[in-house]
Amino acid sequence: MIACGMIAREVLAVREKLGFEHLELTCLPAEYHYYPDRIPPALDAAIERALKEGYRHIFVGYADCGTGGGLDRVCEKHGVKRIEGPHCFAFYQGLEAFAEREEADMTSFYMTDFLCRHFDAFFLKPLGLDRHPELIQDFFGNYEKLIYLAQTDDPALEKVARKAAQMLDLVSERRFTGYGDLPGALKFAVEPAG
Repeated sequence: MIACGMIAREVLAVREKLGFEHLELTCLPAEYHYYPDRIPPALDAAIERALKEGYRHIFVGYADCGTGGGLDRVCEKHGVKRIEGPHCFAFYQGLEAFAEREEADMTSFYMTDFLCRHFDAFFLKPLGLDRHPELIQDFFGNYEKLIYLAQTDDPALEKVARKAAQMLDLVSERRFTGYGDLPGALKFAVEPAG
């Protein structure tokens, strides 16, 4: 499985829970989400390496993630499948649940366990909010709510999400999603249909 670094911990947790220790995981850097155009070529190169190393079944642990279909083109080129959905926020909620709430959540800023763990590194510092809090309105002014999609019950992460919502002047909501559609994706990665 070649996956996004943002879901590595979750993939490993699900792999262990399902007893799929034989599933090998390679991750691309999480920071590629700042530059979605970098994800498809990096994935293409990672698949090429895996094929040269003799892997016969490769599964992609990415949703579309802002690539505008670029990941699908790479997957089609190599005849591999990926996790379904537009982004991890959708598959963590489950694609059906996401579709039901998508319109109502249009002005919501999502966070996951990963984003709570790395809030400073992924938002505060790169956006300069630690040095220029006046930019918060520019970056987050169109959001109304921060929705923390919790994969685990971790009070420390929940505290980060609440503090982030307060700092961004957003209503805070926690939704326990667990791993959503990720276990089903891993089952497919290990036992592909057909």
